[in-house]
Amino acid sequence: MMKRWRLFCTLGMTVMLLAALALASGSYLRGGAVHAAAGGMAPGQIPLDSLTRYHFASGNLPAQKHVNGHIDQGIANIDSIPNFNGKYHADGFDASGAPNKQWVYNTVGAPPQQGGTTTIRVPIIPISLDLLAADGSVLVHVDATHDVQPTLNSPLFQNAPYSSSSTPTQFTDAIQRAEYASSAKSDWHTLLHPVVEPGVTLALPWGSWGYAVWPSGPQAGQIAFVLLDDATVANLLFPSTYSWPPDPSTIMGGLEASGEITTHDITTFLFPETFQLSDPCCFVFAGEHAWDRESGDASNGNLQRYFPAIVASWFSAEFRVGPVTGIEDVSGLSHELSETLNDPFVGADGAHDITPWWDSNGLCQDLLETGDPIEVLPNPDYPITMNGMTYHPQTEALLQWFEGMTPSDATGGAYSYPDTSALTTANPPNTPLNCGQ
Repeated sequence: MMKRWRLFCTLGMTVMLLAALALASGSYLRGGAVHAAAGGMAPGQIPLDSLTRYHFASGNLPAQKHVNGHIDQGIANIDSIPNFNGKYHADGFDASGAPNKQWVYNTVGAPPQQGGTTTIRVPIIPISLDLLAADGSVLVHVDATHDVQPTLNSPLFQNAPYSSSSTPTQFTDAIQRAEYASSAKSDWHTLLHPVVEPGVTLALPWGSWGYAVWPSGPQAGQIAFVLLDDATVANLLFPSTYSWPPDPSTIMGGLEASGEITTHDITTFLFPETFQLSDPCCFVFAGEHAWDRESGDASNGNLQRYFPAIVASWFSAEFRVGPVTGIEDVSGLSHELSETLNDPFVGADGAHDITPWWDSNGLCQDLLETGDPIEVLPNPDYPITMNGMTYHPQTEALLQWFEGMTPSDATGGAYSYPDTSALTTANPPNTPLNCGQ
């Protein structure tokens, strides 16, 4: 039940193999920096250029038959975040390859015609890492708590001026206002309220991780990125059962059971400098938006509980990986928050947020994933300087681009925002199934 921002590996390589190949004798740790004997690498260390072996891509859910949805206030029969539906008409093909003209979207918040402000609570749980040796001792500790305050100070949670709003607002709200400019009342907003929860340290067993260090520059010797096995991380974060009350042995299950998070939150796990590697080999991703599904009971009218969740990494220095020209500070989190607002359940029912097939710089899919068409472009980020720092949230594709609407009725006739030059024309009509590939 998750969508991942990811890189696709062309080589049959696993984290366990990476870690095993990185073994070197005579290495030791000191002061958070990694040191090794001359010509060697510390245990678990992998080359800085490991990620260049991967190419950027994005995965879809399995193909499902498209069913034209009923338009109402939101998706029926679930207990989850506030949401509303809409529809548009465009020539295209559904996931099974059949011609289709009517498409249904689902967006977080209140309908724009209704006006008013919807505030979404965003619990933030910093996830630090203990990278364990084969004997269970801690080889490396990677702390996430120092990333929390700069995240809170970022344009994701602080107001800044944008052309889509008459008053300063948050980054994701500015995108939503640009997208619904033709129908929204002037006071319509969807705002995020961050709440910092106690941090958690994940103990990652030997064979489930590798890490690389910066060889030079101001961060020389510091960790550049950690590469984790996503199945190991998922087993520690998310309950494997679908019952209520949930299994409290996992981090999210415990938060759900205690009431610290609810179905109306966007629970966010903030990782430090982290990529995850999936199995089957080899998708690598720096963020994902998902939801944990749990059963209903009498207390909520027996509705299925959908708990929205984000896993995102903070990077303290710019990362360039293959065609990806920048992953830095909140770019990953901005990508996932914006996509959560525009596609909270990732087309799971085969109807909502399925779009005509689209192709952006070789990336092809049929989901209303607003960050994906931009992340593969040369300059995806939109730098904003505030609170003594320049942040790099990612520009997003607007609904009008997926609709193929010409001209666009978004703010300024845009197809992307805040950088309106990223996409200058609508997604053209396309051939069925994987853009005709």
